Amino acid sequence: MGKIIAVVNQKGGVGKTTTAVNLAAALHDKGKKVLLCDFDPQANATSGFGVDKYKVSAGVYEVITGQTETRKAIVETKFGDVLVSSAALSGAGVELVGVENREFVLKNALQGVQNDYDYIFIDCPPSLELLTLNALCAAESILVPVQCEYYALEGLSDLMKTLRAVKARLNPALSICGVVLTMFDGRLNLSYQVAEEVRRHFPGKVFAAMIPRNVRLSEAPSHGLPVTAYDKLSRGADSYRRLAEEFIQKEGN
Repeated sequence: MGKIIAVVNQKGGVGKTTTAVNLAAALHDKGKKVLLCDFDPQANATSGFGVDKYKVSAGVYEVITGQTETRKAIVETKFGDVLVSSAALSGAGVELVGVENREFVLKNALQGVQNDYDYIFIDCPPSLELLTLNALCAAESILVPVQCEYYALEGLSDLMKTLRAVKARLNPALSICGVVLTMFDGRLNLSYQVAEEVRRHFPGKVFAAMIPRNVRLSEAPSHGLPVTAYDKLSRGADSYRRLAEEFIQKEGN
């Protein structure tokens, strides 16, 4: 049965979608069966896998509202499979309010395809609301990207508080898979200081592979490609390959 991992951080601009897209693609390159579930109304993970988010007729929104089956909303790409998203998902939070067991609609949607994959990554929106809560209830663990900048730890206390509440009330098995340091700049003492601070807050949970600031990483999404396909020799591509190797070793799968 595939492991479901939510890639989550309610602070925007931390490299969350970049990590979801590129880690999923790097694992696919290593022969793993991977599904990337785009659960963000911005649908950037969808376009990051080369799918036109403006032409999505049946996506994760239609799945969680019962309009289509999960498999019919999955698009196969050469980088892995993606459960696509669109702007329609932005209204789901309001529409699900009156639904019974509304926190578990995504979990129920993924159960039917879980056995088809080694890993299912959920790219969450940058907030702690009903969509993210659904991801936390569906997942076995969370992967937290943290940027190596001054306000890196800002908001993480809220995320940890939410994690504890979800574990207590809805998903007792939920754990932290790991923390990924992103936007690391080796020229700045600040990057090293933030990295050390994050390691102190999450002992034994921070991946050794750090994601650098890299122009190729920034350019790849505009071409609808993971960085490993856009420029496989770039530092960004190399860092995600190393993260994938470490991830496999850590997960033992």
